[in-house]
Amino acid sequence: MKLFTKPKSDEDKLIEGCIAGKRDMQRLLYDLYSRKMMAVCMRYAPTSFEAEDMMQEGFVKVFANIQNFKRDCPLEFWVRRIMINTALKQLRQKSLMTVSHETEEVSNIASEGVILTGYSMDELLSMIQSLAPRYRMVFNLYAIEGYNHKEIGEMLGISEGTSKSQYSRARAILQGMLERQEKSYQEHVISQ
Repeated sequence: MKLFTKPKSDEDKLIEGCIAGKRDMQRLLYDLYSRKMMAVCMRYAPTSFEAEDMMQEGFVKVFANIQNFKRDCPLEFWVRRIMINTALKQLRQKSLMTVSHETEEVSNIASEGVILTGYSMDELLSMIQSLAPRYRMVFNLYAIEGYNHKEIGEMLGISEGTSKSQYSRARAILQGMLERQEKSYQEHVISQ
């Protein structure tokens, strides 16, 4: 009786090539994910130079640890997690991520908010990058990466309540920025 084996996927071949240290496979993995991972790092870093440094260090970790990838999720998710952890570690080392331990209640921000159409990704990224590092970290981890406040608290060494409070403040600050830009735009149109 002959057992049939499942053919290897392209991702499996890529992973095995990287584990074997094949430069062409490492380059392929880098080319597949570098743009997306740069976007991830840009959300955490204060400058594009620092984001590039985070991404490069992240890929070094990816290649050094790819043999430990358990293949229980898509490779992209695993690479993204390494990038996020690398960004957080670098920010901690540079003392850019001083997190205050706030215990106040989280206020509810109006869910209708400001409509984001008409804003480019660069404009939105710039607004997020202008947040204080502690607010930027929590906002990115919750609103963009999809972690819950308990997980964020564990990652950043803060309470779940502090995570909620900082997310609420980040949202309020961003909403204020959007409202000021909208008001400025309307005043400009009226004055024309």
